[in-house]
Amino acid sequence: MRSVAKRSSDGALARKAALAGLACLALLTGCRRETPSPAERGAKQPVIGVSLMNLSSEFIVMLDNALTERARELGVKLIINDAQRNPERQVRQVESFIARGVDAIILNPCEVEASSPAVDRAREAGVPIVNVNSETRSQPTAFVGSRDEESARLAMGYLAKRLGGKGNALMMQGFMGQAAQIKRDRGAREVLAQYPKIKLLASQTAEWDRAKAMSLMENWIQSFGDKIDAVFAQNDEMAMGAVIALEQAKMKDRVLVAGVDAIADALQAVKDGRLDATVFQDARAQARAALDTVMKILRKQPYEREVYIPFRLVTRANVDEFLKQPRR
Repeated sequence: MRSVAKRSSDGALARKAALAGLACLALLTGCRRETPSPAERGAKQPVIGVSLMNLSSEFIVMLDNALTERARELGVKLIINDAQRNPERQVRQVESFIARGVDAIILNPCEVEASSPAVDRAREAGVPIVNVNSETRSQPTAFVGSRDEESARLAMGYLAKRLGGKGNALMMQGFMGQAAQIKRDRGAREVLAQYPKIKLLASQTAEWDRAKAMSLMENWIQSFGDKIDAVFAQNDEMAMGAVIALEQAKMKDRVLVAGVDAIADALQAVKDGRLDATVFQDARAQARAALDTVMKILRKQPYEREVYIPFRLVTRANVDEFLKQPRR
């Protein structure tokens, strides 16, 4: 568990004991190390619980870094938990935040349905909750993210144009049931409906994972061989897995690959001509807007219930612009 500003204590032994017990509970539910900051000197600061879906993902790490950066600027305390892609753990983390008495919660949901009880618990307890990057069926106090259909339209649209409107494509799905997977699938199929001469040979999940994507691509190469013209991977980790498998099979020169997120590896791969395109998702802007929205809610200021950060297509022609941007 990690903190950017230490919350002041009243010094009461009973309260310390209670907090210690809750801290132990939090550790059991996937909580990260908490480190006090010298920024606070006695005054009570807002305390915000944050549950992130999976800190083994480079994009979620960027989200984490940006939240921390903005919290330092605002002088607030964050308690950051890693749900490790487990919605039940995420619900427990939110319940722990509520028991601890946080002022607000930022939720990066693992799944649309299974993470919804976390939102319900917060709303029932009267604790403001802002979803960032991913959605739930239950309505949070506010949502900050990007329109995932748009990312898929950009990536699949790019591939369709490069194919000249005809050929065979494959789609690597993210973790099934997550908002990004559902909406990126929808956006990609909307594009394919406009290009009836492009056939979708197969669509299967690799769960956002590079190693699983390599294995899936190897299986597809065995099944479809030279029929493969393009691969749309719903995130860059999977796109890079597909690229590596195609390179090992000596097929990358004739197969187009596009991903989403514009992580560092993907941007460099676009620069080097290994990956054909990615779609920039602005983790920093999402994180900062989420925390700013929380602060507006706590200060009882007007705020937008939905904030959308645009996606941008990245190719070799404009990749240098994105390589120069801060990764935090």
